[in-house]
Amino acid sequence: MATTDPTTATKAVPKMENTDKRDTLIADELRYQKAWDEAKLFEQNAPAANEAKPPKFFGTMAYPYMNGTLHAGHAFTWSKIEFMTGYARMKGQKALFPQGYHCTGMPIKAAADKLKRETEMFGQNFENAPSAELEQLSLDPTPSAPSAVKTDLAKFSGSKSKAAAKSGKAKYQYEIMLSLGIPVNEIHKFADPSHWLHVFPQHCEADLRSIGSRIDWRRSFVTTEANPFYDSFVRWQMNKLKALGKIKFGKRFTVYSPKDGQACLDHDRSSGEGIAVQEYVALKLKTLEWCQKAKEIIGDRIPTDADVYFIPATLRPETMYGQTCCFVGPTVDYGIFRVPKEAGQDEYFFCSERSARNMAFQEISSAPWGEYYQVVSLKGEDVVGTLVNAPLSVHEKGIRILPMSTVKPTKGTGVVTCVPSDSPDDYATTLDLRKKPEYYGIEKEWIEAEILPIIQTPASNLIAKHLYETMKINSPKDQKLVEAKEIAYKEGFYSGVMVYGEYKGMPVQEAKPLVKKQLIDSGLAFRYGEPDGLVISRSGDDCVAAYLDQWYFNYGSAENGGDQQWYEDTINAIESDRSDCFFPEGKHAMKQALNWLAQWACSRSFGLGTKLPWDHSQLVESLSDSTIYMAYYTVCHFLHKDIYGKVPGLSSKPISASQMTDEVWSYVFELTDDVDSDIPRSDLDAMRHEFSYWYPLDVRISGKDLTQNHLTFCLYHHVALFDEPNWPRGIRVNGHLMLNGEKMSKSTGNFLTLRDAVEKYGADATRISLADGGDGIEDANLEEAVANATILRLYELRKWCEESASDAGLRTGDLGLFDKLFMNEMNILVSQTKSCYDETSFKLALKSGFYDFTASRDWYRDITKAVGIPMHHDLVTRYIELQALLLTPIAPHFSEYLYRDVLKHSDSVHNTLYPTVPAPDATLSAIFNYVRSVTSNITSAEGTQMKKLAKGKTTSYDPKAPKRLTISVATSFPAWQDKCIDLLAQQYQSTGVIDVKDLTKQIDKKDMKKVMPFVQLLKKRLESGEKPDDVFARRLPFDEAETLKEIVPSLKQTIPKLEAVEITLVEGETEGKTATPGNPTFSFENVK
Repeated sequence: MATTDPTTATKAVPKMENTDKRDTLIADELRYQKAWDEAKLFEQNAPAANEAKPPKFFGTMAYPYMNGTLHAGHAFTWSKIEFMTGYARMKGQKALFPQGYHCTGMPIKAAADKLKRETEMFGQNFENAPSAELEQLSLDPTPSAPSAVKTDLAKFSGSKSKAAAKSGKAKYQYEIMLSLGIPVNEIHKFADPSHWLHVFPQHCEADLRSIGSRIDWRRSFVTTEANPFYDSFVRWQMNKLKALGKIKFGKRFTVYSPKDGQACLDHDRSSGEGIAVQEYVALKLKTLEWCQKAKEIIGDRIPTDADVYFIPATLRPETMYGQTCCFVGPTVDYGIFRVPKEAGQDEYFFCSERSARNMAFQEISSAPWGEYYQVVSLKGEDVVGTLVNAPLSVHEKGIRILPMSTVKPTKGTGVVTCVPSDSPDDYATTLDLRKKPEYYGIEKEWIEAEILPIIQTPASNLIAKHLYETMKINSPKDQKLVEAKEIAYKEGFYSGVMVYGEYKGMPVQEAKPLVKKQLIDSGLAFRYGEPDGLVISRSGDDCVAAYLDQWYFNYGSAENGGDQQWYEDTINAIESDRSDCFFPEGKHAMKQALNWLAQWACSRSFGLGTKLPWDHSQLVESLSDSTIYMAYYTVCHFLHKDIYGKVPGLSSKPISASQMTDEVWSYVFELTDDVDSDIPRSDLDAMRHEFSYWYPLDVRISGKDLTQNHLTFCLYHHVALFDEPNWPRGIRVNGHLMLNGEKMSKSTGNFLTLRDAVEKYGADATRISLADGGDGIEDANLEEAVANATILRLYELRKWCEESASDAGLRTGDLGLFDKLFMNEMNILVSQTKSCYDETSFKLALKSGFYDFTASRDWYRDITKAVGIPMHHDLVTRYIELQALLLTPIAPHFSEYLYRDVLKHSDSVHNTLYPTVPAPDATLSAIFNYVRSVTSNITSAEGTQMKKLAKGKTTSYDPKAPKRLTISVATSFPAWQDKCIDLLAQQYQSTGVIDVKDLTKQIDKKDMKKVMPFVQLLKKRLESGEKPDDVFARRLPFDEAETLKEIVPSLKQTIPKLEAVEITLVEGETEGKTATPGNPTFSFENVK
């Protein structure tokens, strides 16, 4: 078994030492996986056309990218659909879980190209590479002999390479390959992109099989041209969307890699996924008079008659009437860049080098694509005091360039025009400059320009000043400015009305685009875009925003430049819960993504993928070919048996990819009623029937990082291509997975692959740890200590089940009190666990269906032993069966062992239904809670006395000497409790609920301390199912004294030297002190 140092933090990783118990569990897991595979348990087909249609469940997860092996984060997403599939089977549904492999896009091609360069640099086996690690690597790819309980499907070996993996500090691509377990003399083969498609899908399948996945492997496939059937399917999808007007062509801003020469979309990035282009209005503030220092630096490097413009970038062109100055960062590096023009004199722009690089790809100059020319380098402080002309500003004689310490060179152009009427940041800096002009080295009159009201909001016509004062902002660095900026923008845009300028009286929402157009048309501004954050491509390039001719999906609202009706239909699917998001946070995230998403480039020129049907120089980008492939899952097993589409599938006659025309796909997916095809009609109708049965998709599972692209694209495309009944029924996102309480990261060594997890802990222990990690959209946590502890828990439980099932000493016949209590508690937990599975709350299902269920068994075992009677045979058998069934969705191997090996059932537990149990017996529940509570209170009191004695403190009796226990049972409530019960009864009868907050208004404050626990106790009794009449009639649903007599033997067995137990009946608060019905008091005293 593994051990951990109990003094270490949560991130401590168990060390595997004695593994006998784990190996025993793994041996049975492998045995059952083989049996399930041979029985084809997870191959699911639609019923025949003339058969009744049983309810179905069809769920998928986003297929993983095939540039590496699966890690614990992949497994966490997989676990959600895996558990849902298992539970769906137990509800009597046909449950389909298929799995494909994503190979489209840049990552594989980019990595292959790197390897090609590295083999040229360092040799085929990297023998000339500058890495000491390689010197220790064996070139022998033969794996070491596996143990009897391991499977090495498609597995490479190499202990040194695995050590390298833990560092996560690979500089070269070959080092990354080593970290994936690829032998050094095999790595050169991966310089061919196609080789990846023949290695990592096999890894993926082997890893998912090793954990016992309920996957129908007949429906697997790879993407790209490597599978001509999927290639045909993607072409059909693109043609269909183009015909529907959902794909457009035109110039637009997109994130672009100059190194790769193409758009860099989400899956092409090594960092910056989800970052889009932010478009600004770039103003041209013409220089009227340079400050002295700038003149000296510039000298004669710019023609004296040249037009030089400061280029601030703004998101609020409608406020430009109120410009009072223009800010630069004093310590920020700037340049003056020559901007060639096709006709006329060159212009010169003052801005950051970063923004000049972006502009070089936006057709702003006549220079060759990507070229820009810096003629002067300056710091911001070098140009302070320069006089410029600000377009639209009321200050027609010009405004000054002034310092602003909070200017960020990574946002916009590094130049910020100042509008203190509507920008809280600008207002704060203006006040600061006015207070300390000498400190900032400026003339006082430069900052005394009048602040002009531009927009009337509900709060003020000078919203920046209003927020600065009401929020008590103190300086330009006050953190409250972030919130103030957001408020000012929202109020101005959504509720503001122009009070100055040509569009006076017009709502800001209408005036903003008109002012923007006016500025651009008059040559006073231009459109400028940049990535809204750092984006690094897979090739290591720092990406820019380019203005390109592109094919793009016309996503987004009309406000975002998109197809308004398409947007409305898609977001309505979420808002109406037509597509269930499972959690409020998930629904909110989807709505946010849909409101943010705008036009999206759907093609690229480099990488792997399907050629754009109408332009073979372009490939369909990796997110765009991955939107409705759930439909492909429903029919692909008719087309091919292998993932590459080379081996014919289930069709009566082999079907070729060329036969799968657009018209055939439309017929199969029920978009047309007939088709002219040489494919046998029986095969066409069989595929159509299969699609009809499994669609719509019941749930799509993904990590929350795909909310902003894949999941929204999936919904958009289903809405466009299919009728509403075939839109996805559910979209469930999960949080990221932490490992041992910290972010999972190769660079820190806190990383776990799925293969390593299963080899280290076994399938079921890993599955239980994934379930225990958490649910919902918040980040979850996989604790390896939980996986380790689960090994022992599972082993010991199955050992107990084996021994108990064959124990001839178990009791038979009528059930006693403790038997009935245990049976009732099991029934309650079965119902609770079902509710958790229904809500996809797997962590809570694990708690009630495993941890609490085992604890209930422990109580029954212990109390029957304490009172001196054997457990009942029927209850032990029932417990084993229920435990097997409750754990089946999460830990099927363990459940199968209990069900078949222990209980000797002939069929698989996978084919069983979820157990049905009678409704909980409220009386038995009350007795069970009473017994546990009283026993716990008495033993705790005894323990407290023992601790006092050990510390040398005075005790009320000697707990180590013979003693007697007196339990006082109250026969009536004290007067204050009678009053509480009367108030509660009145409230419950009138409202049907107990409102504790409302009740406190009617209770004297001096009684609150004793009243509140009593009220909570009564509320709990009602919530547990007790009849209101019993609760309010001042009677328990059981005989308290008789129940206590039943547990006397247990108390004597549990408490050392307890020789006698006396149960006395008392009336009222005086005699019974604090005893009340259901809440007895007790005392110990020594006896001679």
